[in-house]
Amino acid sequence: MKLVLASGNAGKLVELRELLAEGAIELVPQQALGIADAEESASTFVENALIKARHAARLSGLPALADDSGLCVNALDGAPGLHSARYAGGHGDAAANIAKLLDVLREVPEEQRSAHFHCTIVLLRSADDPAPLIAEGRWPGRILQAPRGVGGFGYDPVFFDPARGLGAAELDPALKNRISHRGQALTQLLAALRAQTHAA
Repeated sequence: MKLVLASGNAGKLVELRELLAEGAIELVPQQALGIADAEESASTFVENALIKARHAARLSGLPALADDSGLCVNALDGAPGLHSARYAGGHGDAAANIAKLLDVLREVPEEQRSAHFHCTIVLLRSADDPAPLIAEGRWPGRILQAPRGVGGFGYDPVFFDPARGLGAAELDPALKNRISHRGQALTQLLAALRAQTHAA
């Protein structure tokens, strides 16, 4: 099965390709097909994911996979949330986003730095698919005082997983892929896809 990935995020592409490797699914990034990013104009993760998937499916003629994800910090009423990639202004400037987040949380004590990563993944068989497959994942943790580790991407260097006692950027990539918000959502999505395939 060949899918177009409705994202320009290189980190997401690497993670999703690894997660899909066993499912005989080939992921083609939309840039390889000359497709630019869609404008994410909605107010929820699921609506933004659908906008991106429809855009990529319509322009490529292929089934499309899109995710919309973000970091939600409880002390900031869920920010940066939908605006995680652009938190510091420019799109995808992880260092600037992390610097802004740590600055905003500078006076927030350890016990009030709880947060979670959220991911919504959608699969459209065509641009006009009336019944998209939708799955969600949530990875709870807290925000560190300073970056740790060299792995991952985005906010991973400042996200701590209490269950494992490590920052997201310190985790083995295979383990991180399995337990992360994106890994959880994709596992659900693939299970739903298999169930539909067997039922057909």
